[in-house]
Amino acid sequence: MFVLVIVDQVIKSAIVGHIALGASISIVPGLLSLTNLHNSGAAWSILQGKMSFFYLISVVALGVMVYLLWRLRQRRLYEFGIVLMIAGTLGNFIDRIRIGYVVDMFQLDFINFPIFNFADLCLTVGVVLILIGVLRDDSFDK
Repeated sequence: MFVLVIVDQVIKSAIVGHIALGASISIVPGLLSLTNLHNSGAAWSILQGKMSFFYLISVVALGVMVYLLWRLRQRRLYEFGIVLMIAGTLGNFIDRIRIGYVVDMFQLDFINFPIFNFADLCLTVGVVLILIGVLRDDSFDK
């Protein structure tokens, strides 16, 4: 979990250090670009500037996830999903506390999708793993 948070912070630092704010560099033409975007909101910049709300939600979410991690520690799929979600939440929470916004950098050029970061990717994969676990467990109960 801590390795994922460190990877997130290193990527964000590299982006800020090497790409001007608002600039983009094409990595795979037509597919993926790297950009330097500062986001004080959530996806699509919703709730822009509502830092107190994000602090509160992050602390509550981390508390719930740590509890669930402890409760589900013997169920690997849930454990991996929750670890990814905690890492993603911590990565973005660190940004919000340290610099007042989240650094986003991955831009999908083939679709109108929010620019996101490694922490967001961890959160998304974690949610998908938990969803798979829930669907798998539900299908075995029938």
